[in-house]
Amino acid sequence: ESYDPKSARILVVDDEPANLKLLSLMLRTEGYHHVELVQDPREVLPRYEAARPDLILLDINMPYLDGYDVMAQIRGLDDAIKPPVVVLTAQSGEDFLLRALRGGAIDFLSKPFNRRELLARVQNVLMAHLAHRLMHSQKHVLEQMVDERTQELRRSRLDIVRRLGRASEFRDNETGQHILRMSHASALLARSAGWDAQACEMMLNASPMHDVGKIGIPDGILLKPGPLTADERDIMKRHTTIGAEILADSGTELLEMAREIALSHHEKWDGSGYPHQLAGTDIPEAARIVAITDVFDALTSERPYKKVWSVDDSVRYMSAKAGTEFDPQLFEKFTTLIPEVQLIRERFAERALVSDTELIDKR
Repeated sequence: ESYDPKSARILVVDDEPANLKLLSLMLRTEGYHHVELVQDPREVLPRYEAARPDLILLDINMPYLDGYDVMAQIRGLDDAIKPPVVVLTAQSGEDFLLRALRGGAIDFLSKPFNRRELLARVQNVLMAHLAHRLMHSQKHVLEQMVDERTQELRRSRLDIVRRLGRASEFRDNETGQHILRMSHASALLARSAGWDAQACEMMLNASPMHDVGKIGIPDGILLKPGPLTADERDIMKRHTTIGAEILADSGTELLEMAREIALSHHEKWDGSGYPHQLAGTDIPEAARIVAITDVFDALTSERPYKKVWSVDDSVRYMSAKAGTEFDPQLFEKFTTLIPEVQLIRERFAERALVSDTELIDKR
C-alpha cells in the first residue's frame, strides 16, 4: 500500500454531467489519474464494489437516491475501513451540515467549486485515510515479520505516527513546534512520575497524536474565528472519539497509548470533562499527563487566535485548577520541572509570533 495520495482511487458522484466533467478535469490535471465518475446514484454500490475507492466526493441533491441514502448504503457494508465521504453542496445551513455529518460525511466542498480548496481538502482527507488504512493492516504485517526486521518495523510505526500527527496539524492552527514541545514535556513529566525509559520514549512518540481526531472535524467549525455554538462544540468534542477510532485495534503498545491519550486528554480530574466524564485515576495516566503539558504550552505560546501568557501566570491559572481539571499530584511534579520545560521551549521555539489577538478557548 502507498502513502501517495495521487495513487488513490476517487469516486465522484453527481447527477450533473458538467460538475462531473469539471471535477474530473481538476483532479486529473493535478495528477489524480484513478478517478471514477458516477452520474446515476443507483450505480454507486456496484461501482464501489468494483473500484474500492479511497475517497468519495458525493452530491446530496440527486434523483432516485439522494446523498444521505448513498451514505446509508455505504455505512451498511461490512468493510473494516470505509472511505471518507466529502459532500458536494451549495447548502450551508446548520441543520444540513449536522445531518450530513451524522450521516457519515467527514468534510464539505461548496459549489461552485474552488480549485485550490478542492485540491487541498482532497489531499488532506486522503493523507489521513491512507495512513489509517495502512496502520490498520500493521497488525497483520507484524505477525509475518521475523526477528531481524524488528527495527525496520519500529521505524515504520513511528513514520505512521508522525504522519498522522502532521495530518492533524494541517487541519488546525497548531504548529509543529507545539507538538514537539508538548511531547518532550510529556515524556519529561512521565519520567518524573516514575515511568521507565521505554515507557517515556513511547509517550514521546504517542503524545503528538492527541488531536489526530481533528482531521474529522469540518474546517468551518475547526477554524471558526469566533465562539462556537452549542451544536458546534458538540461536534468539536467528537475529535476525541474520532481519534480513538482511528488509532483503535492496532495491536501495538505505542498506538494503544496514543489511542488512550486521544480519547481521554479532555477528561478532568473531577469528572466534568469529555467524552466519558471519567474522574480521578479512572483517567489513564498518559492522558492526565498530556492534559497538563498541552494546556501549559497552549497558554505560554502565541497564536493567531490567542495572546501569550507568562510562565508565572500560566502556572497560577493551572494551579487553581489542580484537583478539579488536572491531577493534583502530577501537576505538583510538573511545577518542579518548569526549568527543564523552559529549556524544551527554547529548543523548540516558534519561528514567528503573531500578537494583539483575542484569546478564544476551543478546547
